[in-house]
Amino acid sequence: MATLNGIVNYYIQNGSYVWEQFYRHFLMSAYGVLFAAIVAIPLGIVMARYHKLSAWLLSLANIIQTIPALAMVSVLMLVMGLGTNTVVLSLFLYSLLPILKNTYTGIVNVDHFLLESGKAMGMTKFQVLRMVELPLALSVIMAGLRNALVIAIGIATIGTFVGAGGLGDIIVRGTNVTNGTPIILAGAIPTAVMAVGADFIMGWLERSLSPVKKKKKEENVELKEAA
Repeated sequence: MATLNGIVNYYIQNGSYVWEQFYRHFLMSAYGVLFAAIVAIPLGIVMARYHKLSAWLLSLANIIQTIPALAMVSVLMLVMGLGTNTVVLSLFLYSLLPILKNTYTGIVNVDHFLLESGKAMGMTKFQVLRMVELPLALSVIMAGLRNALVIAIGIATIGTFVGAGGLGDIIVRGTNVTNGTPIILAGAIPTAVMAVGADFIMGWLERSLSPVKKKKKEENVELKEAA
């Protein structure tokens, strides 16, 4: 109960500061994933066209993923210095693998019969990609973005070590004071809420964009109209 009271008191006394760090934390995570999506989605499409290239790119992305987050930020800090740019770049690198892998998987697993049907209708390669492959692979790509965002939110807490701010600042403050458990939790709870909320919203988008679900909805509407 004392810990709970301590958390509530901290939020009452430092509400604006917590909100500022929450917002900063989310922006760093979102920008890292956004930039990764801009790079990884086109690369995933290219990988689906040239399968030999996929092994090299996925191996490189896997290697990046195995580097400890603190080591990654420390190395990038030597090049870019302190601040949010270092954290955003590290989140960009960590977000590449899930987006790249899911884009590649989604494009490759599109039914070959549908591709041939599109070509038989006179569609160009770009039209097949835009009107057939991407819509069918969209839910899988969204799943990659979902995983990347949740990972980025967790990793962004180390931004405090390079002066980038975020909710990690609150957590570190709690570790530097006596009986700082309420302060640590005051930083950890919003981080967890952000991750869960992002996962829920992205999961909802993923399900909404699923072609299987859309088809079921259309079938249900047709059955109701027929009845």
